[in-house]
Amino acid sequence: QVEVIESGGGSVQPGDSLRLSCSASGPTVSNRVMSWFRQAPGKDREFVAAFRFINGGTYYDDSVKGRFTVSKDNTKKTVYLQMSGLKPEDTAVYFCAASRWGIPLTTLRVPSSYAYWGQGTQVTVSS
Repeated sequence: QVEVIESGGGSVQPGDSLRLSCSASGPTVSNRVMSWFRQAPGKDREFVAAFRFINGGTYYDDSVKGRFTVSKDNTKKTVYLQMSGLKPEDTAVYFCAASRWGIPLTTLRVPSSYAYWGQGTQVTVSS
């Protein structure tokens, strides 16, 4: 069983930055995808960003492109989500998800593509 653990949420003002961290236990899977999703109250869980281990490819939802950056630290087996220029509409619980194996690009945004999920971390952006 793979355990996914996120950290780094908090309350910030508009325009501020935050960095979320996510680690997955167990052996490294070379073609794994680790992604970030978020869910605001009353809304569906939505895709934010993804990192593909096999080629280091990164993918973003249009709503965060240019403001958020997803990256991986190979030594720590940790994936980060650096969030800058935060807006009130970014307020949500952010979840990290890990795939069991590689997944097609066409399904990166689909929550059911991921086998392992973290417990979520709250990000609140408010003045």
